[in-house]
Amino acid sequence: MAFSLGKRDWASDRDDDRLPALVRWGLQRFEWVVGILGRRRQGRTVAVGVASTLLLGLGFVMPAQGRAEIAEAETFQILYTNDIESVYEPLPAIWRSDMTHIGGLAKLASLISRYRVQEPKSLLLDAGDLFTGSLSKATQGRLVFDLYSAIGYDAVNIGNHEFEYGWQTLAFVSQRARFPLLNANIFYENTDIPFGRAYVILKVGSIRVAVLGLMGVDAFINTMMPSHRQGLRIVAPEAVAAHWVPRLRQEADVVLLLTHQGRTAPMQTNKEADPDVQRGFEEEYALAGAVDGIDLIVAGHTDHGLQTPIRHPDTQTLIVETFGQGMHLGVLNLRYQAGQPLTVLSSDLVPVNADELPSDAAVLALIQTARSEHPELAAVAGTLVGHAPRKYYGESVVGNLVADALRAHAKTDIGMITPGALRADLTAGSVTVEQIRNVFPFLDRVSTIRLTGAVLKDVVRKGLQREYGLPQYSGLTLTAELAEAGEDAFISIKINNLPVIDAKEYTLATGSFTATGGEGYHLLTPHIIGTSEALVADVLVAYFKSMGRVEAPDLGRQTLR
Repeated sequence: MAFSLGKRDWASDRDDDRLPALVRWGLQRFEWVVGILGRRRQGRTVAVGVASTLLLGLGFVMPAQGRAEIAEAETFQILYTNDIESVYEPLPAIWRSDMTHIGGLAKLASLISRYRVQEPKSLLLDAGDLFTGSLSKATQGRLVFDLYSAIGYDAVNIGNHEFEYGWQTLAFVSQRARFPLLNANIFYENTDIPFGRAYVILKVGSIRVAVLGLMGVDAFINTMMPSHRQGLRIVAPEAVAAHWVPRLRQEADVVLLLTHQGRTAPMQTNKEADPDVQRGFEEEYALAGAVDGIDLIVAGHTDHGLQTPIRHPDTQTLIVETFGQGMHLGVLNLRYQAGQPLTVLSSDLVPVNADELPSDAAVLALIQTARSEHPELAAVAGTLVGHAPRKYYGESVVGNLVADALRAHAKTDIGMITPGALRADLTAGSVTVEQIRNVFPFLDRVSTIRLTGAVLKDVVRKGLQREYGLPQYSGLTLTAELAEAGEDAFISIKINNLPVIDAKEYTLATGSFTATGGEGYHLLTPHIIGTSEALVADVLVAYFKSMGRVEAPDLGRQTLR
């Protein structure tokens, strides 16, 4: 079904008593479906806007509301984050010399408070990926919405990770959010009924800022478990933005997009210091050039941190993004003048220095309460000898460890894990259940695959393209030469130190998301011979418990040149 809203373009202010009684009744009647939230908070008026699909059936026609232009130039501040992904504790900042630990949600909240005190005319926005991690999973996302509400976000975009527990769970749990949760281009299948709330209009000072939420097609199709989005469909962000932006311009002084699209982010803690893993912002740049009238895009999903905003030369649209995981707070000070592009007065990606910042008491209390309600997460599963970090485009210690655990559990020839599934490093010492489940926080089970050597080579060859990073293996070693265009030439591929034979059958264990076509691994799906009842996360915990003492695996299984 094509994207078509026809004349369904309206916006209203729930606080405007001049609306006809029948219209007010209709808005109230459909509030539970479209997530309407009318509120006034900290001097910022929230003017509600939703897709009019449902109200058209009642014959409601919303007249355009006139608005006076702001005569004088006015300054305001945008604070922004993206892809925090439930990283609640500070991370070792091994790549930095100015701090030992970076990030942590309670530390980030403290930093946000400082900037809001300095500049009350500010908006706090997030481009999506709130969920993932042990505590998020244990609370089915309830903790996440409570935390973002406590921090005081003004609007948040829906990311692909918000579907980790299925869209039904998201629709239910998100009702506890005290902020607008946005998406304009996901619809219920075979309908034009929107899954989420398309936009919100916020007032900062005398400036009306329209915020529209969008997700990329690849993020929706290739980075979610198919069962978690079954019953939904997505429309290209460009088409939806082209529909909404002209309409929002009639209602607002500034039009801002929260986007979650592009190549998947590199799952590597020190990505800030590794230019090789920067994933780019091509889709944001193309969107900015394709749709006129967008003032600012706050991007997510690629974690391509931009130290200074990018301005599209044709449309003057600004693009910003952080490195994700709550390690930085984006701070953008702007000047608005009617009829002119936004002027950047200053911009910064401020590192969340966990050594110096205090913890926000309310945020810390919410996290501690959640942990106390799930004491099983604090149990020590075993001891890790050595550090096990991630590496997105190369062989990684923690990837080898997870592949070893999968292979041992399924008793297969090969264990395989893709780097996008690895969400945390493991540090030496005692390792808790929470820490292990943070490495692989998803609901995947272990799938066993039987395939010929010829098909296996195709699987490995796909991995060498590194579109979603470099997969990690157990029981398999390889040497390959990578060309600039992404082609590869096998020099050697062995299983248990024996050359792979094309006609021979081998068994491989991996997560069910990958086995069923996730990240484009569709060639595995026809060869699945079984899927365990056990979750991958539980298999990892059991591996540590059975071993007691786990040596961080050595590197050297893959040689790429």
